Amino acid sequence: MKLDIIAGARPNFMKIAPIIAALEKVNDKIQYRLIHTGQHYDKKMSGSFFEQLGIPEPNVNLEVGSGTQAEQTARIMERYETLLLQRHLDRSESEVERTQGKTKDSSITVGTTFKGKSDWVLVVGDVTSTMACSIAAKKLGVGVIHVEGGIRSNDITMPEEINRMVTDSITDVFYTTSEVANENLKKLGHDESKIRYVGNTMIDTLLKNMPRLQKPEAWDKLKLKERGYFVMTLHRPANVDEEAQLKNLIDEIVKGAKGMPIVFPVHPRTAKILKGIGIEADNLHMIEPLGYLEFNYLVKNSFAVITDSGGITEETTVMKVPCMTLRDNTERPETITIGTNELVGTNPDNIAPFMEKLHAGDWKAGKIPYLWDGETSERIVEDLLKL
Repeated sequence: MKLDIIAGARPNFMKIAPIIAALEKVNDKIQYRLIHTGQHYDKKMSGSFFEQLGIPEPNVNLEVGSGTQAEQTARIMERYETLLLQRHLDRSESEVERTQGKTKDSSITVGTTFKGKSDWVLVVGDVTSTMACSIAAKKLGVGVIHVEGGIRSNDITMPEEINRMVTDSITDVFYTTSEVANENLKKLGHDESKIRYVGNTMIDTLLKNMPRLQKPEAWDKLKLKERGYFVMTLHRPANVDEEAQLKNLIDEIVKGAKGMPIVFPVHPRTAKILKGIGIEADNLHMIEPLGYLEFNYLVKNSFAVITDSGGITEETTVMKVPCMTLRDNTERPETITIGTNELVGTNPDNIAPFMEKLHAGDWKAGKIPYLWDGETSERIVEDLLKL
């Protein structure tokens, strides 16, 4: 089997790392090439994750860079299609060049890779790269494998939800994280033979790296103490695009923290908005984005996490850390029904009761969902060998 593995943005790297490690154990039975689309191109959002998680250098980097959703989608599809055409179709060099258009002169870095046609493309999660590469591959007759398929927020205003819907509609094999995802796919008419409930590769990465977590510089600088601070992340448009909404959310969180430090690694998107607000509080500490090992060190030792990220709610569930999600919906309901997460919503007025519950020591204990055991990637590779 010849397999393309797609990674484009920070959440992808955590999901592909254990899959690649498992593939290395089966030698040449599955030949793969790692393709980085360059959707996240900043070192803090991309490069450090490859280094810390032991991900090999990509065989190909499409280097699409920044842009709107449509611009990134178009560039990823154009450049990945070019890569596939070079190897998949029995075309002359001139024919391939005509299909490339502007892409022929753009930055596509190609290292050592396998020869010949790719049989499958493996995409993970729900970022722009996931959808774009799935479409390009499917149109050229390459099978699509979706790791983390079937999850739904049922909120069509989220770009990620559109990415999930489109990707799942053309997926040939689903590797799922929960029974809820399985049921979603069945309701959409997908045959059960296409669905494999394998667990969560993000948790594979977390459990493998737990002994390697690194204390960030902020720990000593801010004089943090175990279970003595909050970790906060915010990046979704509903929370950060309007200055008044972002300010009101942060004001309520600061007030509810009762003087306890709030460590806020600021997403580049959020940083731009914050510049115009001028929020200041003695216990609010805004820091640069952290690497995987440093960030999860903070999460593991925190009093609680306040976030609008879906992936972080999975990690807090496994680490048994209380988590408040500032969203009106979630595509990971198992983190609420089983885990340590609670859905607070985007209304700042909702925050105070949950903060009181935390301070009162009345937060639920939570359990770990079935098959979130660190062995998901081995199950995936075992199944890939049967395809």
